[in-house]
Amino acid sequence: MPSREDTGIRVHLGELLAERGMTLAELSERVGVTVVNLSVLKNGRAKAIRFSTLAALCRELDCQPGDLISHDPASSGP
Repeated sequence: MPSREDTGIRVHLGELLAERGMTLAELSERVGVTVVNLSVLKNGRAKAIRFSTLAALCRELDCQPGDLISHDPASSGP
């Protein structure tokens, strides 16, 4: 089984939810994205994110895109 490529992209959705005392289900209702899709994003398994989704997440979490997603070049693949 091939290993998943590590892009070095880190999603901080779990931390932001905890800081704001918000559940994934509550965020799902607010942004109109399924809990399953938010869970995929939260667990770092998403392959892409639409700018409209990113904007909605930032609006509801009162954050900037860089607060939600970061890049760790030391852990990215070749």
